Amino acid sequence: MALCAVLTGARSFTAIAEWARDAGRIRLRRLGMMRRAADEATFRRVLTRLDPAALQEAFGVWALTRARCSGGRRVYAIDGKSLRGARKKGAARAFLVAALDHATGTVAAQTAVDTKGSEITAARVLIGLLDLTGAVLTLDALHTNNATASQILAAGAHYVLTVKGNSRALFRMLKALPWARIPATTTTETSHGRRATRTIKVLDAPAWIEFIGAAQVAQLRRTVTRKGKKTVEVVYLVTSADARTASPETLATWANTHWSIENRLHWVRDVTFDEDRSQIHTGHAPQNMAALRNTAIAILRHAGWDNIAQALRHHARDIDRPIHALLQS
Repeated sequence: MALCAVLTGARSFTAIAEWARDAGRIRLRRLGMMRRAADEATFRRVLTRLDPAALQEAFGVWALTRARCSGGRRVYAIDGKSLRGARKKGAARAFLVAALDHATGTVAAQTAVDTKGSEITAARVLIGLLDLTGAVLTLDALHTNNATASQILAAGAHYVLTVKGNSRALFRMLKALPWARIPATTTTETSHGRRATRTIKVLDAPAWIEFIGAAQVAQLRRTVTRKGKKTVEVVYLVTSADARTASPETLATWANTHWSIENRLHWVRDVTFDEDRSQIHTGHAPQNMAALRNTAIAILRHAGWDNIAQALRHHARDIDRPIHALLQS
């Protein structure tokens, strides 16, 4: 019932209870509620006490059955997001780390940590939760270390890790490679007054780069022009996928899609669901509500919706629509 309400844009326990009341007894029976509609206090109590790991595991199993391939493989981006509105006395945990399926934009697994500094530990927990045989994980520079890379390889997966200044020795080694002599693969996209050009150069990993499992290294340059202003960013990548597994085009796609987690998940939860201003902050409720939002986004994306705000308005106009969407997902 709560998930159906969230599919209409409900952001609070009161809004969820109002949707349940308006649904009526016949519709609620389709969702397993045989008596009268639960009230606000009941939804609050259940979502505050419900084990978030068990709830996310159930949602994650559903999401994994709908994963699709990118470059011939399942690819997951791991990244974290704070719940600013939940940072109050009595809050459970205020930082969530999720594994997002590149192809579908849906969350396959999620876990919570106390602070952003624990994101490395949380990422390793997620790696242990997922069946990663033959998959690829993309992670930002925070996770570029041998321990995380080793765990990914042991899980039967490949990694694509970003290398920045926080891995100083590796960063210097990669920067010093003869990139000027390496052929480049370039793509350009133009949309909403923004022109983005991405250039990637790829090399087999030199034997003297001591990073576990490294098969290829790459230089990725992003040039973005908006309203006449140009910005250029250069980052380096290290991956365990060899040239047969990941061509320059495939590696560029994996790396570029990783950054889309900000737009496809974090932005939607922040702006469309106004998550950062949520006043739900007691017990496990913040994490459980985030899991409901993740799953609502997944249901809508699988139904073909790209504009999640428009999808929520569509489902809010007809009380049967969220029920149909849930049962047919």
